[in-house]
Amino acid sequence: MSDSRRWFILTGLGASAWLIYLLAPILTPFVAGALLAYLNDPLADRLEAAGLKRQTAVIVVFLVVALAAILALLFLLPLLEAQVGRLLDNLPAFAAWFKTSALPWLRNRFGVQINLGGGLDQVASLLGAYWQEAGGVATAVAKSLSHSGAVLLSWIMNLLLIPVVTFYLLRDWDVLVAHIAELLPRPWAPTAKGLAREADEVLSAFLRGQFSVMLALGTLYSIGLWLVGLDLALLLGVTAGLVSFVPYLGAAVGVVSASVAAVSQMGEFWAVLPVLGVFAVGHVLEGVVLTPWLVGDKIGLHPVAVIFAVLAGGQLFGFLGVLMALPLASVVMVLLRHAHGLYKDSELYGDAEVTAADQDPPRKR
Repeated sequence: MSDSRRWFILTGLGASAWLIYLLAPILTPFVAGALLAYLNDPLADRLEAAGLKRQTAVIVVFLVVALAAILALLFLLPLLEAQVGRLLDNLPAFAAWFKTSALPWLRNRFGVQINLGGGLDQVASLLGAYWQEAGGVATAVAKSLSHSGAVLLSWIMNLLLIPVVTFYLLRDWDVLVAHIAELLPRPWAPTAKGLAREADEVLSAFLRGQFSVMLALGTLYSIGLWLVGLDLALLLGVTAGLVSFVPYLGAAVGVVSASVAAVSQMGEFWAVLPVLGVFAVGHVLEGVVLTPWLVGDKIGLHPVAVIFAVLAGGQLFGFLGVLMALPLASVVMVLLRHAHGLYKDSELYGDAEVTAADQDPPRKR
């Protein structure tokens, strides 16, 4: 590749990144729609292979997904709102338990001296009063949006754009992919297609598989905590399921929060034992059944890389960066893996015979 072509490519990449940065406020619904279209394209392809026309298959998929999302919101939001309200109502009792039971135990057991004064009680009272004044999640959101007509209009437009963009991208997904493949420079086409297939395997395994694991774990934790008698079972189970995309983090967050909720609700330390049993069963099922079955071994994204990608994307491009973080991270990982293979095969790394001799030195007689 000539120097002029290299500079042309670098300039194009830099200009594209700068343009994305400038257009970030309006790109969010388009990126969200593209991700939804990508996730649902295999289902549309299966329906098309079964004999439906592409547009009919897309309409069926779109309606099923939209109906499932609406039903989930109508079912979950009132329950979650009620549990958040119950949590805030129980905060004064939790603060009293922490001061009268937990702090003396820490002091006697470990010699820890913690002086909170009245701070914990004041925070609990303020949160409870604010929640009662706000009137719940929907009312608080509506009040915050109503302060600015422009913000409200922009929020509604972005929300309405997502299903529109999803529908049209899902309808034309295969055509768009074919057009992009045709635009690739012919000498690069085989390598680019191979890298794209590998990136698709990684990204689809992570997004589709991990989302299924999160949904299964959230359901399992919620049912298990409800069976052991926790009032906040749904809230704690959903929270633990949502953060389980990082291994061990979901179980750790769930164990800590559910243990505190169980002890503060029942007033006894033995209440932690059934909570530990629920998360132990969930962790075993995640490692033995759910992850191997739903995700497989094609992810290749290290948990630290996932966290860094999400945080870096949010820092650089806001919510748009969060949406783009994992797709870009999977592509970067595939490129790094390809570059690693090229480096191992290059003269810079070393001759194959020398490398083999270094790895397997002759034995002394």
